[in-house]
Amino acid sequence: MIIVGDTVLSDDIKENFFVCDLEACKGACCVEGDAGAPLEDEETKIIEDIYPLVKDYITEEGRQAIAKQGTWVIDKDGDKGTPTIGDNRECAYALTDDRGILKCGIEQAYLDGKITWKKPISCHMYPIRVTKYDQFDALNYDRWHICDPACQLGSSLKVPIYKFLKDALTRKYGEAWYAELIEEIEG
Repeated sequence: MIIVGDTVLSDDIKENFFVCDLEACKGACCVEGDAGAPLEDEETKIIEDIYPLVKDYITEEGRQAIAKQGTWVIDKDGDKGTPTIGDNRECAYALTDDRGILKCGIEQAYLDGKITWKKPISCHMYPIRVTKYDQFDALNYDRWHICDPACQLGSSLKVPIYKFLKDALTRKYGEAWYAELIEEIEG
């Protein structure tokens, strides 16, 4: 267990390797699962605000799902998340590129300079999932078979999860927090 500020991280985050391999998985995390991407409270307002700038980046099916469900939903567990197409198929914000890889329409709008928000932090931080408690956040490695290629690529490149997610972790907790994490792990 690693403790940094008000976070508790599982040792898996330093002991396991990970680098997304979109050529192998085709962005399966945008379609697999039993709900859309988890959203933090403040992210729901952001998504509402940016949707007019993002809608041209997503599929017609995605736009129809959002028109019917809203820019965000409350899932069956009572948590906030992105809407999905059909019966919990792909995220309504997903798009498919010319290589058949699912990507995030929100992130594409960000990369094109249309918006300043990259994407939901839960997506950016994957494969880490955050559980919020009153006194701290617990960060755990979410093992999922669809990410086996990412584990293999990360292992071959010797990139531990905490290094692969440097930008996401810094975005969520700040540069000083990430520097403290490095100090805790690497001494």
